[in-house]
Formats: sequence, structure tokens, C-alpha cells
Amino acid sequence: MSAPREIRNIAIVAHVDHGKTTLVDAMFQYAGTFRANQQVAERVMDSDAQERERGITILAKNTAIEYKGTRINIVDTPGHADFGGQVERTLSMADAVLLLVDSFEGPMPQTRFVLRKAFEHGLRALVMVNKIDRPDARPNDVLNEIFDLFVDLGAHDEQLEFPVVYGSGRDGYAMHEFDHEPKDLKPLFEMLLKHIPAPPMDADAPLQFQAVTLDHDDFVGRIAIGRVQRGTLETGKRYAVTHPDRSKYSSAPIKGLFRYEGLARVPAEKVYAGDIAVVAGFEDLNIGDTLCPVDNPDPLPAITLDEPTLSMVFYVNNSPFAGKEGKFVTSRQILDRLQRASARDVALTIAQTGAAEAYEVMGRGVMHLGVLIENMRREGYEFAVGKPHVIVKEVNGRMCEPYERASIEVPTNFAGKVIEYLGRRRGEMLSLEPLSSMSKLEFKIPSRGLIGARTALLTLSQGEAILSHVFESWEPDGGPIPRRTSGVLVADRTGDVVAYALDGLQDRGEFFVSPGVPVYEGMIVGANNKDDDLPLNVCRTKKLTNMRAAGRDDNAKIAPPRLFSLEEALEYVEDDELLEVTPTSLRLRKRVLNADLRKKSQKRVQPT
Repeated sequence: MSAPREIRNIAIVAHVDHGKTTLVDAMFQYAGTFRANQQVAERVMDSDAQERERGITILAKNTAIEYKGTRINIVDTPGHADFGGQVERTLSMADAVLLLVDSFEGPMPQTRFVLRKAFEHGLRALVMVNKIDRPDARPNDVLNEIFDLFVDLGAHDEQLEFPVVYGSGRDGYAMHEFDHEPKDLKPLFEMLLKHIPAPPMDADAPLQFQAVTLDHDDFVGRIAIGRVQRGTLETGKRYAVTHPDRSKYSSAPIKGLFRYEGLARVPAEKVYAGDIAVVAGFEDLNIGDTLCPVDNPDPLPAITLDEPTLSMVFYVNNSPFAGKEGKFVTSRQILDRLQRASARDVALTIAQTGAAEAYEVMGRGVMHLGVLIENMRREGYEFAVGKPHVIVKEVNGRMCEPYERASIEVPTNFAGKVIEYLGRRRGEMLSLEPLSSMSKLEFKIPSRGLIGARTALLTLSQGEAILSHVFESWEPDGGPIPRRTSGVLVADRTGDVVAYALDGLQDRGEFFVSPGVPVYEGMIVGANNKDDDLPLNVCRTKKLTNMRAAGRDDNAKIAPPRLFSLEEALEYVEDDELLEVTPTSLRLRKRVLNADLRKKSQKRVQPT
């Protein structure tokens, strides 16, 4: 293949649900990437099962579009703060960012995060005010808010002169002014070609290719995706795997070399400087490593990421039901899976603990770790996890904890309750902005104050609050934060839950299990109305008498159980509890299953 005449590399960044992936769909259609009769799924870039279910982008993905003789490489980045590690490292493949902002919501915490990272990389931002067709759109106000955000983040004069288009990714149009007649995406593509700088195309210099993303293929093994910074990659040629922190390096030939055309990886004999390549054949190639000529090792600077803010311990499952539902249950299998996850996602860190069958996993947030847990259980793994804890570190001689910038959109009549709740959790309100019938609140709050906050805010606002947050800074301990205020109901024996037993115990609290569910001693079956834990018998049956049969109930009317999602269960669990995770079940349990042993252990830890 010959070197392309023109290349443009851009990363599309935005807050959650501001329309990145939908816009990429429309760009495919306008550029003619797919045949007219080709059946293409909606949000085609969201290829992962959890992405389609949750409606968010979790993994950064690459694609390429040909438009008027120019090859436009596009990186679709995650919009949730917990997956910010994906955004940080993929920005090295781009020469500019296309910032999408909702025409009603305006800039959000993740907008600030991705824009700050883009400016740190020296990238220019192009802006699209999306969802302009919303009846409550306020494009002028949103544009002013974007400009204020640029100024707040220290953008220089050239970055402040950002180009803008208005449009709707869903309907497939863009306009230079929001009151123009909508037609198609031509204004967007014109802006991309005009304002994205062309990459350096020094194809004859010694090669530098840095691995930014890892994947796996059953046929060719480990796959690395990155940008050719200089030189030319050639199939079959031997290259050295280098890193600035390592003096020794290995070498291997390229077994497979690909470029992106649309969503497909197309084999290539050569990939030139400025383009994005997919490389196979290097089993020891990790994120941040640089491929160089064997006789001229010159690694690029290592990829630096923000530190993890949350940790959780993974345990081998030792409950009475251990091994009944999972396929992979041993400590070796769990550790191997965690190490593979950390190799693909450098924002995940794995550490050994003092226990032989427990591993500490550190990440960016509850959703970040929750996605890993969900993927593992879908693959057949069975294990237990403890309560998430924030990570503290020493800064200038003081122990500090992570603080986050939280944004909450809530109906105005519930704003007072939200302010009161977050105030109790050490939140400091930064701003309150009315948006039609909604209010947009911004808080600076300790990360541990947000654990469990999402569920509580939904309850306070009758399900209408929208919470988003992003890491802000490390600051001294903010003080004690109230957690769960009620105790739990704990099964005192093994058996199946009986409707008759639940009917007689309904005044004790709210149950998490329904009749017929198997339980074991020490398993949490409900929330107590009081602040202490209460062991009880949920397996009690009606005894046979000479008046009636044991099986006949008095038409027991039982309230439906409260069912937890994975993230809700992780937010609910306390220090003396574990969440048992299997491919088919999520069970809350006490660390010490026997009630008498629990009492003894509690007496031992009480201060004298």
C-alpha cells in the first residue's frame, strides 16, 4: 500500500450520555463507510455486552473514516469518570479532541476532566453543541459555559479560539450557527479537516510505535493498538520492545499488521508515521512499551495516569455454597484473571495482601471495579469481595484522601433534601444553577462520601436525580461520614426461605430474599428496622396439627423483596460483611457466619 495523502487523528470526548457513540454512527452513514443495504446495529461502537446494557462506553475503541481523500482516525472514549484511565492514554493517539456538550446540560464534571487532560497533552479542542433539537436547548448559555470552562482550565489564546458547530448526532446533521437550516454532517467534517492539524509524517526516520491499548485474538494472541509516531511499521520485520524504565529489551518479528477501515481491521504490509496501527506477535508487549529498531532502541516517555482512588479486596469464596455455581473458584484462577484485567487496563492495580487467598484491587471508582466483577461472574468466576475503601496517601507530610467534584441534576423541589444529604457527607456546595424545572448542583466532596450516595439520592428525589462525579484533588481527612444507619437481618441456619416464616417476621424490617431461595447461617436476608444485627429463622415452617395440614398457609401477604444491582450491593456492604459473587447469584453475608462467634469478635474489638 502507498502512504495516504492526508491523515487526521481525533478523539471524541464528552460526559456520559452526551451522544458520542450515536454521533459516530451518523458519521459512518454520512461518509459512506457502510453499504446502503448493510444492516448495522445502533451504537455500533458499543460492542461490549455491558456497554449495550448500560448505554455507556466502557472501553476506548478505534475506527477510521475516509472522507474526500483524507483518512480520519477516530477514538471513541468512555464518558464515565471511573473509566478515565482509558481517556488519558488514548489521547496520545490524537492530534485534537472533538468535545461534545449537551445543549441543555452544558459542561459536566467529566467534560472538565477530559478537557483538562487534552490541554495537558497540548491538544486543541473542537466543540460540537449536541442535541440541539431538544425543546429545552439553550445553546448560547452552554457556549458561554464552555468558554468559561476553557478559561478556568488555563487554555491559551489559540485554544480559546475554538471552532464550534451545532447539531444532532441522532438525526445526523450539523450547522455552523444554531439557527441555520439543518441538512447533513458536512459542516462537522469541514471543521475536522480545517482545524485538526496533520500529524508529523516522517516515514523514513527510525520507528517509534507506542502500545496504548491491548486486545487478544484467539488466532494471533496478544494485539497492541497504538500510533506510529515516526518511521514505518513493516510486516515480518523484527523490532525491539523497549521502555524508559528498563535497560534490557526483547525483540520479535511482527506476525500481523493491520489498519482500521470502518470497524474492520484490514491487513497491511506497511503502516506509516501518523497513522494508527494494530500489531500482533509480541506476547511481552505491554501498555506504554515502544517498538523500535533493534539497532536503535529509543523508547517514548512512559504513559502516566492519575492514581487509583478506591480499593477492594477479592477473596476466594468460602461460604457453605462455595463451588456450587461457579466454574473458576481457586485463588490461582482468580489471580490470573485479575492480572489479565490489569494488563489491559492500566488504571487497575493488583496487590497482594497478608492473606494467601485475598488480593487487593485498586481502581477509579465503584463502577470501574463493578464492571470488572460483572465481567468475571459472566465468565464463570466465583469469589467474594469486601467493602470498597478510599485510598489515602501522604501529601506534604499530611495524610490526604481523594476529593471529587460532583454534579447533581434534580427537580428543584427536591434540591433542599439533596443539599442536606450531601452536607452530612462532608460535601461543600460550589454552585446552584436553575435549569427550567431542574436544578444543577455542584459539590466538592470526599470520595468516601459518594459511596452509596447514588442510591440514596434516587430515593430522596423519587428516582429523578442524576449524579456524576470526577476526581478533583487530594486533601486532608474531611472527618467522619455517616454510613448505613440500620442493622441487618441475618439467617441463623441453612435451608430454604419459607413464606410462612417471612410473614411472621415482616415487622422486623425489609427482606432481600423471597420464598424458596436457599440461605445459610450468616447470610444477610434483610435490613433491620433497628440499628443492631438480628439473627432470625427464615426457614421456619408451619407444624402439622390435628386441625390442619402443615402446607396450608393463611394466604400470607408478603412484601416484595428488595433486590440489589451489583453496584448497589457494593455500596451497601459494611466492614464486617462480604458480597458473595457467583455467575447466578449475589449474596450479602457476614464475614463471621456463626452468631456466637460474631458476638465474641465484636467484644474483642470494642475499646476498653
